Amino acid sequence: MDKIFEELNVAITVCKADGEIIEMNQKSKTVNLRPGQESIIGQNVLDCHPEPARTKLQSLLDNQETNIYTVEKNGVKKLIYQTPWYEKGVFMGLVEFSMEIPFEMPHFVRKPKV
Repeated sequence: MDKIFEELNVAITVCKADGEIIEMNQKSKTVNLRPGQESIIGQNVLDCHPEPARTKLQSLLDNQETNIYTVEKNGVKKLIYQTPWYEKGVFMGLVEFSMEIPFEMPHFVRKPKV
């Protein structure tokens, strides 16, 4: 993982088109590793998720789709953004960005300058 992203306060997890996890920044490791685990790089992302998330991830991989949602766990709200990544137009896999967000947050509507 590029050093710019290694200590970013956003969990970034990258998998290949077959689901193999190939990159995790430090926040992703902190969030996703179970006690005693040193790494899940090399494992399949599908094996890390129960149903129905597993089926949803398979669909994202199969159809090269983006999935965006919020989730609350242990009193923490997160925005999850899962999206395809490409190299020279070829689908390579998915990147997941997971970031903590406040329960209430401002929303701005920006109008184009005339």
